[in-house]
Amino acid sequence: MSENLDDRLVKIGVIGVGGRAIGLIDTLAQMKFVEIVALCDIKEERMEDGIRTIRQYADYPVSCYTDYHELLARKEIEAVIIATSWNEHIRIAIASMKAGKYTGFEVGGASSIAQCWDLVRTYEETGSPCMMLENCCYGQYELAVLNMIRKGLFGEVIHCEGGYQHDLRGVAEIIHKGYQRSYHHMYRCADLYPTHEVGPIAKYLNINRGNRFLTLTSTASKSRGLDIRATKAYGEHSPIWHRHALGDVVTTVIKCAGGETVTLVHDTSLPRPYTRGNVVHGTKGIWMEVNHSMYFEPENFTTEDESTEIVEHKWKDADTYVKKYQHPIWDRFLNDGVTGGHGGMDYLVLRAFIYSVQHHIGLPIDVYDSATWMAITCLSEESIAKGSMPVSVPDFTNGDWILKKPMPDSPWSLDV
Repeated sequence: MSENLDDRLVKIGVIGVGGRAIGLIDTLAQMKFVEIVALCDIKEERMEDGIRTIRQYADYPVSCYTDYHELLARKEIEAVIIATSWNEHIRIAIASMKAGKYTGFEVGGASSIAQCWDLVRTYEETGSPCMMLENCCYGQYELAVLNMIRKGLFGEVIHCEGGYQHDLRGVAEIIHKGYQRSYHHMYRCADLYPTHEVGPIAKYLNINRGNRFLTLTSTASKSRGLDIRATKAYGEHSPIWHRHALGDVVTTVIKCAGGETVTLVHDTSLPRPYTRGNVVHGTKGIWMEVNHSMYFEPENFTTEDESTEIVEHKWKDADTYVKKYQHPIWDRFLNDGVTGGHGGMDYLVLRAFIYSVQHHIGLPIDVYDSATWMAITCLSEESIAKGSMPVSVPDFTNGDWILKKPMPDSPWSLDV
């Protein structure tokens, strides 16, 4: 693989230029090997914001469209970033793949399992790579833990946990602005945003690469937090909003083909500090994000040691291990200088995407990953509606997970 491809210029288009997209554009515009030559949004003022962001770093021509099909028709555009509202992600991603573009789309759960299958089948028909831009897979601690798992520090992994635990009660105060997330909270009871936690966990457990999710159960608490906030904002009898269907805390448990279990928590309607609640528990040790601690059993431990209380079961600061077992991706990043939103994760996930475009290789988060992670929203919704009954997780690889090979050689791979 020729090294000079790392600097090959890639021309891209961005579809959806809202608040999240501006952050992505700011990061992309600073990459000397990227030109954002086209923007698309239904609102002209958003595209003007996008151009102003690009102009901070570069002065090449940028075209604007209100119809994304016109952007996709541009032959010189190799890759497309989709940052629209959730409901449009898959539909536009399918159109982009059919236009022969490398396609990256922002996170969010799916609205139906059929959508996920449509995404997979379009990739298989077109061969156009498609990637969910799940930045948490490139978090410093997530990658360090992945590296420690690969090196055997945890022994055999038995159980993982994660959550989107984030005070988002403000969505109840902006319903009148037509913010789509508000409507998902009003009308759906599900884990609406599972990919931040399940993305890294899927990589820990080799999901779709020798392992897979088999079954899922979800349970939702009662809903109070958003109703209280909406009542304060609009009044008890306002016609603007309806009672929220989303339970304040949604807990999902997944069983894997390899025997591992995974617990996911969606908790965005009550007062709390932010955490992704990552936990990895193996036969030799445990990592807990909430207390930022790890514990590993001594290398020569025996049950006799425990009976004589020679072994002290005490937590240690995670940074002790993270510094020693820093993932190579973050080693390079720290050396080059951390940049980009969300503590650098935005830069890394975008750089991984662009690298694959430059080298014409597969993506580190492929279409099967994307479909599997997004499907959790629909499956949790179904399980809750059926009284927390188990539901089967589709095998989007159609059996290929058994012998699934890792992505092509890349310094951004999450499979090595």
